[in-house]
Amino acid sequence: MNRNYKLKKTISMKKFISELGDNFSEHMKKRLLELDFRCVLTRKSDPQKLDLKHVEHTKYDSKTKDDSSNKSQKEYTYAEFIVDDEGDLYFANTCTKEPTTMESTIIDKLYSTLDNTSVITREDCMAKKLDDNNIDYVVDSLLSECPDVSQEYLDVIKHMLSI
Repeated sequence: MNRNYKLKKTISMKKFISELGDNFSEHMKKRLLELDFRCVLTRKSDPQKLDLKHVEHTKYDSKTKDDSSNKSQKEYTYAEFIVDDEGDLYFANTCTKEPTTMESTIIDKLYSTLDNTSVITREDCMAKKLDDNNIDYVVDSLLSECPDVSQEYLDVIKHMLSI
């Protein structure tokens, strides 16, 4: 199996749109950019399948399946976006499984609410197409679920911009 070692594993929403968003409408690009300040996208080997996470990678307590009293720290994944070969954007019903992440409950809610006849299957997930008719609802829901950035993060960014 050939690996692309130059593939960036964590990218901003701006980079995502510049790499894969050629066929996105201007309205979709504008709405997706609203997620840019508080979210990043991560990917594994598939460059067109990306998970949406909080920019600070905040960890939360999570009970393990083996022992309900044992808690581990995990990061929430808020969505998984897939861009097909035609350049269309899809919202997946599940995210990439990792031992350090857990899915937000918003994923099931959004996926079940999306009323779209265009569904694709990739690996172990199904995904529904996003377009101008449903992108507002998806982005607004993600913004309501994903927490704002902390004051410490804002201070670091402010300091970096002043240098």
